[in-house]
Amino acid sequence: MHLPILDAPLPVFIGLTLIGMGFAAIMIGQALAVAWKPAWHAVAYVMLLGFGDRFLTFALFDGRLLSLTGYLADTAALIAIALTSYRINRARRMVGQYPWLYRRAGLFGWQTISNDSSTKK
Repeated sequence: MHLPILDAPLPVFIGLTLIGMGFAAIMIGQALAVAWKPAWHAVAYVMLLGFGDRFLTFALFDGRLLSLTGYLADTAALIAIALTSYRINRARRMVGQYPWLYRRAGLFGWQTISNDSSTKK
């Protein structure tokens, strides 16, 4: 099944983009969160990863190399994966690095630990 917006068959999108390049996007998000880099770095790196994804789609599966919609669709999916990984790892890092200040608040966040002794009168 060839989807026009992807300019590649659906199994290629799932296998190459979501699973193969998705793993690389997860690693990008994790590496940037552990190194305390800002989230926009993930977007920049994944845009480069999107070019590699389009090339592999072209070289291995006879997809269109210069497809703007295919590049944007693939890169948008990879950016979502990388930013999700970034946020999960940043929350884990904040709580692990500063356990006296923050505690986990769900999968993606953290919250400040309130100091009860300072609020008591």
